[in-house]
Amino acid sequence: MEIRTERLHLREFARDDWRAVLDYQRDPLYLRYYPWTERTEEDARTFVNMFLGWQSEQPRRRFQLVIVRDSDDRLIGNCGIRRKRDNDWEADIGYELAPDCWGHGYATEAAAAIVDFGFGELGLKRISSWCIADNVASARVLERLGFQPEGCLRHNEYFKGHWWDTLLYGLLSDEWRPALENTQTEA
Repeated sequence: MEIRTERLHLREFARDDWRAVLDYQRDPLYLRYYPWTERTEEDARTFVNMFLGWQSEQPRRRFQLVIVRDSDDRLIGNCGIRRKRDNDWEADIGYELAPDCWGHGYATEAAAAIVDFGFGELGLKRISSWCIADNVASARVLERLGFQPEGCLRHNEYFKGHWWDTLLYGLLSDEWRPALENTQTEA
């Protein structure tokens, strides 16, 4: 599976992608909102192998794609959509990006493509997502895409000696086209 956007190519993970993943996952800025304090070669290989395993699921319910920037063919992150276990009409999305690529709209562009895939190809009714409340940039991506705030789970994540709040977001299929049009006019 692959998706092309104006500046990006989203494609399936390949076994050798672990090197590029490790390159950005080692960055302290990346690690800030994750429980990990460091990432190793073994961690990156395990991470990539998990997504390789998803590719052979039948029927396939989870899609995690690498984000490749067209201008230099560099793997700069990944994004995905995962159907809920107990139904076919709802999924959640997630994304991550190399810190040196933040602030250029790549996360929004990639997430918009994966949401469009979810509503268009998978026929979903609802897509949800969440982020650590302190991760304002991630919350902004969701809000730009039209996701509506649905709540805050207070102190529900504990890592790095700190309790973190989590923001919950949701988007319905009939909200998607207007949100997509607004995103394109803002760019």
